[in-house]
Amino acid sequence: MSNQFFAILSRMKYINRWGLMRNTINENLSEHSLETAYIAHLLATIRNVRFNGNVNAERCAVLAMYHDCTEILTGDMPTPVKYFNTEIKSAYDEVEKTAIDKMISFLPDDISENYISLFEKREEDKELWKLVKAADKLSALIKCIEEKQMGNKDFLSAEKATMKNIRKMNIKEADIFIDEFVDAYGLTLDEQAGGSLL
Repeated sequence: MSNQFFAILSRMKYINRWGLMRNTINENLSEHSLETAYIAHLLATIRNVRFNGNVNAERCAVLAMYHDCTEILTGDMPTPVKYFNTEIKSAYDEVEKTAIDKMISFLPDDISENYISLFEKREEDKELWKLVKAADKLSALIKCIEEKQMGNKDFLSAEKATMKNIRKMNIKEADIFIDEFVDAYGLTLDEQAGGSLL
């Protein structure tokens, strides 16, 4: 019976990220995916509003929600390992493809076709996937900032490298997020709220 998809999806909360790092607060895959979806939606909105774009911000958010789902089956492989060389990257891509097929198999046949495009990087979603990738990296940057705020120096190098990688992407929407939104993550709650939430 193919009806386990959402029960398995709920296990994202058990997959912790940043496995090689000392974490002040653990971040699970479910939390990361939701944050990435928020940011991806904003990046698409910025493209449409400020650059006369015509991308589907809601689809961008949904792609971001599902962008790391296969890690339920594969685990979170550290980025330096995943991209160490072409052989490892190629092998990981094969594992990920197998994981996608397995995830889709957990859905009823009459529904599964509607979900395949959330996992496969299709040409028609090429621009959206670029925004999702940028949002993914911005979420990582936020994690680094939050850890630094807690006095955790383990994330200092990761923050610099992540910032550099985002800037190298040359995605103006991501640059705007950094320039206009990132500073607020270094504020206290009272500072963020201007003294009062109400």
